[in-house]
Amino acid sequence: MIRITPIRVIGAEGEQVGVIETAEAMRMALEKGMDLVEIVPESRPPVCKIMDYGKYKYELSQKQRRDRAASKATEMKEIRLGRSVKIDPHDVQVRVDQARRFLMHGHKVMVTQKFKGREIAHRDLGLDNLRTVARDTEDIAKVEQTPRWMGKQASIILAPDKIKVEAIKRKLEKEKAAKIAAGLKVEEEKSIEQLEAELDKQNQQEGPDDEE
Repeated sequence: MIRITPIRVIGAEGEQVGVIETAEAMRMALEKGMDLVEIVPESRPPVCKIMDYGKYKYELSQKQRRDRAASKATEMKEIRLGRSVKIDPHDVQVRVDQARRFLMHGHKVMVTQKFKGREIAHRDLGLDNLRTVARDTEDIAKVEQTPRWMGKQASIILAPDKIKVEAIKRKLEKEKAAKIAAGLKVEEEKSIEQLEAELDKQNQQEGPDDEE
């Protein structure tokens, strides 16, 4: 309820109606089948707008949803190359595939290599693993942070290259369309929620770090 009168009114098309009595503004809104909404209550006189409040609330909720999605897309994802530099090449490839999927979704990816015990004396072995991941994702990403050390681990950060990602997406869409046209089965792309669950399970299976 708008208790103050008079008020400054903005029309349904954004036009300035002027300062009028609240009762008159409400009558104008009713004639249009709309609502009178107070949008700047702290000003004197308060500013009100004639609008479809239901539609406004819906559009606002959609914008907030898009903003949340955009914010989520910038989250950093960490992929760990096991708890030792002696990770199997197949397992490194599994991590590469995970990194690629996150990058294709627009996420930055931190790839971390841990060093177990005296492995820290052979840093090149772990750095080679990180270079492998960087090399195998260079068609869609760039290295934003070169190896940074923290205790017995080193990390790099990969950021999606938007132009390259869009080019790959177009290529994949063409390949998908060709398969569908040929009557071939098309594998469903994993959702970001599925990828996150897969990564969480992988990290849990590795267990806590060994204390040396």
